[in-house]
Amino acid sequence: MTLSIDDYKALSQELDPKKLQRTILALLLKLQNVERGSLWIEKNNMYECVEAMGHQSEELKGVKLSPNKKSIVGWVIKNGKMTTAKAGADARHNSQFEDKFKVKSKHILCFPLLLKGKEVYGAVQVIDTSSAGDNLNLAPDYLKMLQEMVDISSLALRNSLEFQKQQRKYAQLSRTLSSIRGKTSIVGKSASINKALKLVSNYAATNYPVLVYGESGTGKELFAEEIHAQSSRANKPFLTQNCSAIPENLLESELFGYVKGAFTGANTNKLGLFEAADGGTVFLDEIGDMDINLQAKVLRVLQESEIKPLGGTETKKINIRIISATNRKLEEDVRSGRFREDLYYRLNVLPLKLPCLDERKEDIPLLTEYFLAREASYSHMLPKKLDPKAMIAMKTHKWPGNIRELENSVKQFQALVPGDTILLSDLPRHIGFPIAKAQNNIPLSEKTGASRIKSENILPEDLTTFTWKEMEASYVMKLLEKYKWNVSQAARAAGINRSTFDSRMKKLGINKQVN
Repeated sequence: MTLSIDDYKALSQELDPKKLQRTILALLLKLQNVERGSLWIEKNNMYECVEAMGHQSEELKGVKLSPNKKSIVGWVIKNGKMTTAKAGADARHNSQFEDKFKVKSKHILCFPLLLKGKEVYGAVQVIDTSSAGDNLNLAPDYLKMLQEMVDISSLALRNSLEFQKQQRKYAQLSRTLSSIRGKTSIVGKSASINKALKLVSNYAATNYPVLVYGESGTGKELFAEEIHAQSSRANKPFLTQNCSAIPENLLESELFGYVKGAFTGANTNKLGLFEAADGGTVFLDEIGDMDINLQAKVLRVLQESEIKPLGGTETKKINIRIISATNRKLEEDVRSGRFREDLYYRLNVLPLKLPCLDERKEDIPLLTEYFLAREASYSHMLPKKLDPKAMIAMKTHKWPGNIRELENSVKQFQALVPGDTILLSDLPRHIGFPIAKAQNNIPLSEKTGASRIKSENILPEDLTTFTWKEMEASYVMKLLEKYKWNVSQAARAAGINRSTFDSRMKKLGINKQVN
């Protein structure tokens, strides 16, 4: 069997590395009349199987071989030569990967993947699993023809990998330019953020669903977009839908679209989000709030990669990646029957837990400076700076609203602080009070809408001997005593809503006294 013109076209015209890898391998298997094969590339000082075909091939994809361990692939990459080997009889054969295989290798043929300068960057092998192990055509002229085909394939694959690399660089540059123009970036160097970013990089290399966990305001959509931006789908759409923002029937039409006449008012066909994102990524925020009836339809999208618009009779195949996010405990929702168990496991293939801001306090100065610089650029002004004491207050403050709350605070500074330096006295009372009192500082300013701290001893002077909860409880009790347990007046003095003050009382175990 020889190569046709169509075979050469398939090798020279394909730019997608994954498709090209399969084309190369399938062609070699066809030419040698065998069913098993694999393609390996040298990555990070390891030999990684990036494509495999044949019985139980999925168990081989992603496997990494150390150069220090014997293997046919390793020998070929090190020596840059084609070789054949009888499985079990050749000392170079590493048989441990076939321990669980029902069908074992009998005869192996392996070619190096070479660049123009004879640099080896990988290997491709085809394996005869027939009982006699004599299916491979090892005639010298035939092997020479195959080697020439592999050499052409090597250059084509390398070019496609380089093309993909350049696409990612372009996508990165686009993200950088977008960031300069005002798009939010992931800012931080804490261990928890570095861990999350490493997972983002790993997840981006796959097409599996990702479920992002985290409190409100931790940046779930931002991380989802970063996964998309680092993936092979970067130049395709990234579309977002908040599942809690609209009613069930409207959400279904937004996701799946509808055909003309599907319901009253459907005067034209409408393209749904899933179809509009074909080839790209759909981010479903607050997935835990999705109605259980709609969950079944989303499950089918994940299982079958197909949709049916409302009122339609035909299904449409789509190619999308779904990244979802929630601030709920979905495991509890599954147990209570509020969320489908099968959908949960489909969505939670790759979990990504984002830390709250209190778990990454070392990032607060970086985030504050980033937001100050960004807001200043909007106003065409120089960024304001935080006084060291003010920065300490920012770092020690608990941020229930996480990064979103921090961002909004910075916007207040930009609008309300007249100078170029933000002092401790410029901070809102709930942020600056503990530091101001601990350092016996001047009263907080009213410029930010906060009431001035009175000269009375509201809290014990030695704050360092108290936990945060004890300090808060002491503050609440002093206010209540001062205003004779009038909760409304105490809340007003604290600068917060009565409902919020009452809620804090309950959490602290403080009950309103009745005279």
